[in-house]
Amino acid sequence: MKKLILTFAVAISTLFASAQNFMVVTTYDGDQEETMDKVSQNLGFGYALNNTWTLGMIQAGEDVDGDMTYDLWSRYNMKNNLYVSAQAPTEETMDNLTVGLGYSYNVWKGLNVEPNYTMPLNDDENGDREGTFNLGLSYKF
Repeated sequence: MKKLILTFAVAISTLFASAQNFMVVTTYDGDQEETMDKVSQNLGFGYALNNTWTLGMIQAGEDVDGDMTYDLWSRYNMKNNLYVSAQAPTEETMDNLTVGLGYSYNVWKGLNVEPNYTMPLNDDENGDREGTFNLGLSYKF
C-alpha cells in the first residue's frame, strides 16, 4: 500500500512539474464537528490527463490503527460542466466502487462549487444501496 502511494505521488509530482493540470478537491462533510474537518476530511488531489479525464487520490478517513486511508478517484468531464466520477479504495476496489454525477460551477478563476450525487455500485451488508448528495469544492491550477 505504501509503495503504491509513493509511486503515485512520484508520478503525480513528475507530471505536475511538466504541466499545469493539477486539481485540488474536497467535499463538505456535515457529519463532522464544527472544525476545519468539515472541509479538510475529504481533501484530495488529481492530475488532468486531458480536457476530459482527471485521475487522483482523496482522503477516505482513518483505518483501525488510526492511519489515514486514501481512495483512488477519477472524473470524466462531459459537456456543459457536467461530470461523472468514480471513487474506490485501494483494497477491494470493485466491491467498494462508488460512482457519481455532478455539476461544476465556476465561481472565480479556477475555484469551482460542485454539487454532486454519489451512489455505491454494490449493496452494503444490510442490502441497502443509498446514495448521498454532496457539496464539493475544487480548484484547478
